[in-house]
Amino acid sequence: MGLKVYIDGQLVEKEDAKISVFDHGVLYGDGVFEGIRAYNGKVFRMKKHIDRLYDSAAAIELAVPINKQELADAIEQTLKANKLTDAYIRVIVTRGSGNLGLNPRTCRQPCIIIITDSITLYPVELYENGMHIITAATVRNHPNALDPKIKSMNYLNNILAKIEALNAGKMEAVMMNSNGYVAECTGDNIFIVKDGIINTPPSSAGILMGITRGVVIELTAKSGFQLFESNLTRYDLYSADECFLTGTAAELIPVVNIDGRQLGTGKPGPITLTLLDEFHKLVRK
Repeated sequence: MGLKVYIDGQLVEKEDAKISVFDHGVLYGDGVFEGIRAYNGKVFRMKKHIDRLYDSAAAIELAVPINKQELADAIEQTLKANKLTDAYIRVIVTRGSGNLGLNPRTCRQPCIIIITDSITLYPVELYENGMHIITAATVRNHPNALDPKIKSMNYLNNILAKIEALNAGKMEAVMMNSNGYVAECTGDNIFIVKDGIINTPPSSAGILMGITRGVVIELTAKSGFQLFESNLTRYDLYSADECFLTGTAAELIPVVNIDGRQLGTGKPGPITLTLLDEFHKLVRK
């Protein structure tokens, strides 16, 4: 038996996991999603992920057809069916099948999809030696257009910046906001360290409020480090002593070079390594 996928209350084989081509998620990227991790059989920060999913849905007037506990049960059910203890979980809620046209009111019923699979991280050597990344010319969506706090299925803005990174031979790119301040990377939040103090862009910079970002902020306090949420520029990135990215899939990964400029010693710094170690201790619990 192969991988099973949850679709609207049913577990089906991966090969049979299909939705209508008239689903507005397919036609227009009309829907929301969450990426979640499971460690040692336990879903990590499930409540926060589910709360954010429902908040994203509310922001686009999408009514999730089951309640939060039912969704949590469905996630656990899908993990169990696939006999997975360490996994990546993708929860998707689309607008559902409707007419050709933008009107979401033609969609009869939202569609819920849950995919659980093994996780693919960045190569191990990047965690040991640090990443080289670039800053992208593609600007992050303006909050008055499509607020980055909404984790929507329309990721084209991020994908265009990701293409810039790949064309430059790198795996990630930092995106600026319309005011020229640092927002986030294509799939991760960003932190820098300067003179022992950690800084990360605030919500007002137009970022997705990452769950892992929140966990790392908690860990900085427990580890006794100072952290500020403040607007950052390219200058701040280039002159940083350390830099790291956070995300559900990436966890916490060091950055040692931005736009060809070496940061600090060119190796993952002590604060980054301390937080990485604390994060691993947390998830192993």
